[in-house]
Amino acid sequence: MAATATSNTTATQQPDDASDRLRPFTSDGCSAFPDGTPDQQQLWLSCCQLHDYAYWKGGAYAEREASDLALRRCVAATGQHYIAELMLNGVRIGGTPYLPTSFRWGYGWPFLRGYKPLSPKEIERAKALSQNIHWPSSPQDHHPEKMDQP
Repeated sequence: MAATATSNTTATQQPDDASDRLRPFTSDGCSAFPDGTPDQQQLWLSCCQLHDYAYWKGGAYAEREASDLALRRCVAATGQHYIAELMLNGVRIGGTPYLPTSFRWGYGWPFLRGYKPLSPKEIERAKALSQNIHWPSSPQDHHPEKMDQP
């Protein structure tokens, strides 16, 4: 099940600043990778959803590195250490903001934002859009704000 968000912005409103260009959050789970094992088909799905949240809002290069390492830790915590390393390598290679993919770093923003820290207004916009996110498969201790912690 994908995590989704809704926005209070209507299609007729024009963005009045850069923060309004952040699209509502979407998650495709583990992108081009299984969400779990054949026996536990959503075993690390919540890890991917939290990683998607970090990738959606984007930010500086160091934030991407921290997000990718958090994904590895989360998947390893399921007991799947080899899978965690595979996933880390995959996101390090495929998650660049310079490819026009739906899972690139900063995919919530228009293409070619690159590595750019969020302004205070952009952070507030991301938080506002995050209020409506439903995390169907996340354990209680998983929350997007924890992605910023080592």
